[in-house]
Amino acid sequence: MPYHLDPDQMYRMPTHFGPRAGPRRGPDGRKFECRDNPYSTSFNLSFLSSAAQLERFLPPGFSLAGEPVVTVSASYMTEIEWLAGRGYNTLGVSFPARFEGEVDRVSGNFLTVLWENLTDPILTGREELGFSKIYCELPTPTTLRGRHHITASWLGFKFLDLYLEELREQSREEIDQLTGEPSSAGTLHYKYVPRTGEWGTADVAYAVLTPAETPNRRMLEHRVGAGRLQFHRARWEDMPTQYNIVNAFADLEIREYRGASLIKTVGGKDLSDQRILR
Repeated sequence: MPYHLDPDQMYRMPTHFGPRAGPRRGPDGRKFECRDNPYSTSFNLSFLSSAAQLERFLPPGFSLAGEPVVTVSASYMTEIEWLAGRGYNTLGVSFPARFEGEVDRVSGNFLTVLWENLTDPILTGREELGFSKIYCELPTPTTLRGRHHITASWLGFKFLDLYLEELREQSREEIDQLTGEPSSAGTLHYKYVPRTGEWGTADVAYAVLTPAETPNRRMLEHRVGAGRLQFHRARWEDMPTQYNIVNAFADLEIREYRGASLIKTVGGKDLSDQRILR
């Protein structure tokens, strides 16, 4: 007898083996509180770019919000409960944007792409949440005499070098400035899935929001400093499925760097509050 999907359970392909465990469902069906995990170390670098270049990345309903400041963030997470204590790393590129739909009007950081070095969070994040996740290799950064070096590659082709240095604790003035900045609704995404056999037609296409509220996250360390980066242009032969993404970032103007930061945190959320924007 064929199986039937239980609407009260969570599935993803292959569905033939029943409900699947993941970030939002444990093996016993329970949720993960994310109070004392994961531990995360994030390296962030921002730069002023070209509004015209960034606007070409925006899907329908989106517009640039404020200055065209791009932020590249590399995060390294450990002790993740839903992975039974394992971890993985991410690399994201975002800039401030606004979504205006028939119902929702929200501003936040539009996440253009999120590279990750593990299949499981890529699949769950794409299918369940609508993150634009793809794969790359993200080794642990090297640190020498206060200088941090982050790299990213795809099957041996290095497409990013990112450096942070001169990191120091934030001053009271800098903390006050951050507090006074306009609040963000969270992280904006555009979920898209093509229709099988009708490759230019969308099965799913809509904006998604990751709300900013993360009450279980605690700051352990926050340092600021300087940095620089370089995206290395790729040929089709170097990165057959990603070369146009990397080259789009390599072509971005870097008019001036806007500072770097190293942030260590513990705790988070399972992203069950992710919602469609209409």
